[in-house]
Amino acid sequence: MTTKEYQEAVDWLFVQAPNYQIDGEKAYKPGLDNITKLCSFFDNPQEKLKCIHIGGTNGKGSTSNMLASILQEAGYKVGIYNSPHLIEFTERIKVNGQNCNKEFVFDFIQKLKTLPKDILPSFFEFTTIMAFEYFYQQQVDFAIIEVGLGGRLDSTNIIRPLVSAITNVQLDHQNILGNTVEEIAVEKAGIVKNRISIISGDENEVVKNIIRDKAIQNNAPFVDATLLQSDLKSDLKGNYQQKNIKVVLALTDELAKLDIKISPENIKNGLLNVHQNTGFIGRWFEFSKNPLTICDTAHNQAGLEQVFSQLNSIDRHKHVILGFVNDKKIDEVMNLLPENSEFYFAKPAIHRGRHPQDYEDLLINAKIIYKIFDSVQEAYLSAKQECTNEEMIFIGGSNFVVGEFLEKNLEISR
Repeated sequence: MTTKEYQEAVDWLFVQAPNYQIDGEKAYKPGLDNITKLCSFFDNPQEKLKCIHIGGTNGKGSTSNMLASILQEAGYKVGIYNSPHLIEFTERIKVNGQNCNKEFVFDFIQKLKTLPKDILPSFFEFTTIMAFEYFYQQQVDFAIIEVGLGGRLDSTNIIRPLVSAITNVQLDHQNILGNTVEEIAVEKAGIVKNRISIISGDENEVVKNIIRDKAIQNNAPFVDATLLQSDLKSDLKGNYQQKNIKVVLALTDELAKLDIKISPENIKNGLLNVHQNTGFIGRWFEFSKNPLTICDTAHNQAGLEQVFSQLNSIDRHKHVILGFVNDKKIDEVMNLLPENSEFYFAKPAIHRGRHPQDYEDLLINAKIIYKIFDSVQEAYLSAKQECTNEEMIFIGGSNFVVGEFLEKNLEISR
């Protein structure tokens, strides 16, 4: 397999299947019929895995990777399925921090081309069965599976996990999941399974009650992670990580009840070595120190509120690079923008990317200092030119903005 053949195979995958990352709502295919047929075609590899299911609006990736790091410190072989990827497709499927083997991806795509005509999977369904099969072939001890979107109808919901967690529930993807936090919580709570512990990390009593009621209906132990106390730290530096750490600790408690050996030292070291053990980047990721450059993939109102609050606590003038996709409610973001900043708005280089000219009236009304750019890289180069070492740069607003920035600049910085 050549590099060209591999890229052609991945390109085929993107073209053949509707992809939410690129196409948005029209690519979303709710329900488990397709994934059931797909898994059956590959002899149900998910049934041969010990899975841990992580859902929620924000924090799924951080929680999944912190838990993976802890399990790796305990000597286990751990698969982790996250989405979307930032730079490389194989980031979605990792084993002990190593991206999925490209040879496997290429060979598996050849098998996907032979699927019966009555199976018409989405891009996410393709990648989900790919993850299950890879983890089975790699004989992982545990597979940490992150929900793609929602929960109840998400293709990952075909698994029967050892334990499940819902990090939090916020307004996001309202066009698909519902217009209220309550409606979205019902969708998220759809991952609750009969007699399998469900951990809730949300402080909202309404959300807690919806998840608790679903647990009661399913005779599932309900664990409120917000009641835990901990002073443990992680190398994932966002202030919001303290809430995710509580969910992770609740997960390790439940795994311990299943006689899975994890020591306090494993937990401490796992939390402190997430980047090294899993290769996870993108959440309050320090790209450089001079000038201080931070990127964060937070992209909904709740996530951006936390990130911008942390930015406001840093006593530096800020150069803030932001970009959004078409379905983002940008007027909500305008009310959250960090203080002491000048802004660089750019169009993400994907089909769903929204050009800042489309929402310039909102920028004018916000009475901020801003510039508009056709690309994230142009915005970054402009900010870098303007920024002194006493100031800082922030890049965010979308997974795609951060991914585009890192793809262009990460290797250069190394």
